Amino acid sequence: MTQFSPDGSTTLIDLSVGLEPDVDSEPFPPEIEYRDHDDGAARLAAHLRELGHDIEAADFPDGHGLASEDLTLIPHAGTHMDAPWHYGPTVDGEPAKTIDEIPLEWCTGEAVILDFTWKEPRSEISADEVRSQLEDLDHELSPGELVFIETGADELWGTPEYLTAFPGMGAEATKYLVEQGIKVIGTDAYGFDKPFDEMGRRFAEADDDSELWPAHFAGRDIEYCQIEKMANLDALPRRTGVPVTAFPVTIEDASGGWVRPVAFVEEDA
Repeated sequence: MTQFSPDGSTTLIDLSVGLEPDVDSEPFPPEIEYRDHDDGAARLAAHLRELGHDIEAADFPDGHGLASEDLTLIPHAGTHMDAPWHYGPTVDGEPAKTIDEIPLEWCTGEAVILDFTWKEPRSEISADEVRSQLEDLDHELSPGELVFIETGADELWGTPEYLTAFPGMGAEATKYLVEQGIKVIGTDAYGFDKPFDEMGRRFAEADDDSELWPAHFAGRDIEYCQIEKMANLDALPRRTGVPVTAFPVTIEDASGGWVRPVAFVEEDA
């Protein structure tokens, strides 16, 4: 989704997908019960009666109350940020941060977008490939930047293939970025690591637990957050210096929280 600032000087580019019930691209899709205005009037009237007031649903203007929704979902549905606590209880021996402990300054800054649309689905992105992409951009990373991995997988959103047709980050590639001062890394794919079934296949073949969520578990050694299920990275007009905000929802003591990353692109970009 693209929107414009009131004076037309800035384009706002939505880099997220939403929370959708019954979508094939979520293994644990949100359950959303929609309550319309008639139901809203009945519920509000019932609550007011509990407070001692004599009121019926028909007493509301036009008989309509307030629409609402009841949601049952995990904080890793839709576009979301994983906190260090998601990866393990500690980071380099220190207690891992939960999502409500993430410094807001980590979540805003200039983004660098690395193009991995050429990578084969189910393959692993290496540190050398990350360095090569940065060389192609003639860009040296600076602390405080955010790095987004573009795979093109967001084009499959809403289909079962979204869960399996993307490359994932490797442990060394993840550590390399964090060692450059990067605290937030995002991907437009379902997951930050390779697809689940590919990791399972590699583990069974090698009998090696390093094949299981290697990029996630790198977060037990180095502190960082990752954003999964981003979108529209291809809509950004440049690959570096893109102002972005990506503040997660605060959930007490949680492993992650929903986030809506937005890029701000000036007219002359």
